[in-house]
Amino acid sequence: MSTSEAEGLRTPRVLSVPELCLVVLVGATGSGKSTFAARHFGTTEIVSSDACRALVGDDADDQSANAAAFEVLHCIVDKRLARGRLTVVDATNVRPESRKELLRLAREHDVPPVAVVLDVPEHVCAERNAARPGRVAPPRQALQRHLSELRRSLGRLESEGFRHRVHILRGAEEVEAAEVVRERNPHDLRHLTGPFDIIGDVHGCRSELESLLGVLGYVLTRDAAGRPVGAVHPAGRTAVFVGDLVDRGPDSPGVLRLVMGMVAGGHALCVAGNHENKLGRRLGGRGNAATNGLAETLAQLDEESRRDPAFPGRVREFIDALVSHYLLDGGRLVVCHAGLPEKYHGRTSGRVRAHALYGRTTGGTDEYGLPVRLPWAEEYRGRAAVVHGHTPVRTAAWLHNTVCLDTGAVFGGRLTALRWPERELVDVPAERVWYAPAHPLP
Repeated sequence: MSTSEAEGLRTPRVLSVPELCLVVLVGATGSGKSTFAARHFGTTEIVSSDACRALVGDDADDQSANAAAFEVLHCIVDKRLARGRLTVVDATNVRPESRKELLRLAREHDVPPVAVVLDVPEHVCAERNAARPGRVAPPRQALQRHLSELRRSLGRLESEGFRHRVHILRGAEEVEAAEVVRERNPHDLRHLTGPFDIIGDVHGCRSELESLLGVLGYVLTRDAAGRPVGAVHPAGRTAVFVGDLVDRGPDSPGVLRLVMGMVAGGHALCVAGNHENKLGRRLGGRGNAATNGLAETLAQLDEESRRDPAFPGRVREFIDALVSHYLLDGGRLVVCHAGLPEKYHGRTSGRVRAHALYGRTTGGTDEYGLPVRLPWAEEYRGRAAVVHGHTPVRTAAWLHNTVCLDTGAVFGGRLTALRWPERELVDVPAERVWYAPAHPLP
């Protein structure tokens, strides 16, 4: 078999890119970046350095216009990312200094940066540059400099900030055969329209959760030992849990078994809470102080593992798969644990996840030694309703299109749910005070 025949039989490289991200093409002049971009992305999604040079200087080859051209390019990238639009930068981007501002913009707008490297041989680039009609081919030294800088960049892209989003295409054939697939962001479930039953912080109160599911109309399913392992609503409603399933209450393993069964059966969704995050870290062998009920949960899981040795492993897998927030019902509904300003809706970054799980604080503490939280909901004016938990209140109430469903069930309050789209609040009383609160519920 000839070399050309073998190349023709290569399996095409499939490049996965998130639906909302910043794609940075990296390659020497003549490597085929513009052709690649036009083949796989929409015209309005591509921001080209050549086009920006032409805009500011009437000549795509005028290198003296670079400073102004890239100022325009960065401005366009900034505006597109701010509006939540996938953006592709078509420029050589072979130098770290060229990528630095693009990575800063990706961080500022909480979108993942993706590097697509076109590593094409020098002779191919030179032939393409010479064949461009009406364009002046760059000198050989410039092309060789691009290729040298590209080679130096290959080992540093992840450490610069692209992390695990680096796709390297080697050779013109691999570039030509590549396919780009857009992956749905895991938190984007706008296609699910409900109806939903959004349930506040359970904190190990399994009995209260069973009661609330019963009031909401769910039918529990049980295993041979009579333990609840799932629940189904006859009318096809979906439960959505705002996190903090565990800690402080009497039966965190029972709550986990029930919720995990509902999620696995397609009858529920669940976002991560700060207590799941801490439990997941501890189960993964990472050090977390066993405070705020975590010690009790670990003891309960240890007892459960004697009956079901694989259960803690399944819990860890479940927690590891939890996302920071969900966009639901065409984007009209956002569910998270600690609340989320509109600018973070649908975004992916450590900053977004931290706010969704922990909220923001002033850095100070109150008279009870608890963090003073910033009142994000008082300033919220977003179009989507934000339903969350995290900060216990005595009664759930709407504030600027947000509502907190943590009504302190584990502290002797109530376990609350919100029916959506009805916006109807439903609750059941706690059976007792399972854990003494650090301060009275507001």
